[in-house]
Amino acid sequence: MKEIDELNLPGDVYYSPEHEWARKEGETVKVGISDYAQDQLGDIVFVELPDVGAILEKGEEFGTLESVKAVSEIYAPLSGEVVAVNKTLVDAPELLNEDPYDNWIIELRPSVEDEYDELLSRDDYLALLQG
Repeated sequence: MKEIDELNLPGDVYYSPEHEWARKEGETVKVGISDYAQDQLGDIVFVELPDVGAILEKGEEFGTLESVKAVSEIYAPLSGEVVAVNKTLVDAPELLNEDPYDNWIIELRPSVEDEYDELLSRDDYLALLQG
C-alpha cells in the first residue's frame, strides 16, 4: 500500500469522506473512487453499476467494487439522477487501479446544488486521511 504522501490526490476534484471523488463538468458531475480507495482495495476484479435513470440520495449505496481483498460499497457523494455509467469498467474493472481519476464510475445530474460545495477539498481530504 502507498504512503499518504505517495497518493495521487488531484486538486480539480472534490472528495467524500467515504473516498469517492466528484468532478463538475457543466451541468453534470462525474463520480469515481479516490487513489486511496483503489489502493486500499487492491486489484479490483468486478464493478457493479447502477442503472441509468436511477435516483440517488447523498450517501446512498449505488454499486459494489470487488477486489482480491474485499467487497466494498460505493456511495453517492451527491443526490441526483444517474445520467451515464462507465460500462468500460464492466469488462475492465482494473482500469480503476490504473487511473482512478480518468476512469469515472457514474455521471450524475445533481438535484441539490449545495451538496457539491460541501464536499472536501484536496487539503481537507488529505487531513482526513492523516487522521
